Amino acid sequence: MSVFDTRYRTAVVDGLEVFYREAGDPTRPTLVLLHGFPSSSHMYRALIAELADEFHLIAPDHIGFGRSAAPDVDEFPYSFEKLTEITLGLLDAIGVDRFAVYIHDYGAPIGLRIASRHPARVTAVISQNGNAYTDGFTPFWDVLFAHAKDREANEQEVRGQLTVEATRWQYEHGVPADRLDRIGPESWLLDQAGLDRPGNAEVQLQLFWDYQFNLDAYPVFQDYFRTHRPPALVVWGRNDEIFGVAGATAFARDLPDAEIHLLDAGHFALETHGEEITALVREFMRRVSERGDAGAER
Repeated sequence: MSVFDTRYRTAVVDGLEVFYREAGDPTRPTLVLLHGFPSSSHMYRALIAELADEFHLIAPDHIGFGRSAAPDVDEFPYSFEKLTEITLGLLDAIGVDRFAVYIHDYGAPIGLRIASRHPARVTAVISQNGNAYTDGFTPFWDVLFAHAKDREANEQEVRGQLTVEATRWQYEHGVPADRLDRIGPESWLLDQAGLDRPGNAEVQLQLFWDYQFNLDAYPVFQDYFRTHRPPALVVWGRNDEIFGVAGATAFARDLPDAEIHLLDAGHFALETHGEEITALVREFMRRVSERGDAGAER
């Protein structure tokens, strides 16, 4: 398989166009890849190409991101609950019933809502700098949580997170000097093009504000971990100043069998450590599949 085998598709969910990338044989184990801020399914382009020889990959763009619909804030109730509903609607529409989830950043509260509410559908959880514990929050979040309490007083400062300088920082901060040349500039430029669309700043500000309610769901996610013990792989850029390394190691509290790997990388670790992450995901997915096959045989 290669990057040229990826299919670029659109489905209509609740009257909205949802763009997604798909590759691999649908009869094989499925991995659903959920992106974070301010990215899109583009962040998974290389991982999809590398894994599609063995697995079925689905990577949607959330509403308001990438090539999916981006209605104005007065036309769509932007929230992580609603993004979860749309994601489930897409999976149902295209007939994906059982799958592992790969979560990053914003993809974490979406994917973990799905997993905790539909545990029988989720075969495993892979987190790449995707928080499920308050331990992972760094001082980066201080202004965002202040904005959650008082939007008007903090909006101007929060808008700074929507600039090209802030987007580039997310990609480059914490990356070792000898790996900076692995970051294609089209990655952060494409993300910025999405942020710069008319009306998209208001979309992002609404999601910034709504993020506070994800923390209310953390006890539910953690109870899901303890109760259902999903196979879990945690691959984390340990130099990430958005979701700190404590967010990675916290998974072991409720998932003692979780595989945790701390990489010398930043927030977008796939850009600089794709080879290492791909190998870890491939071996993990193989083990999950073998366990599932053994269970089916029994």
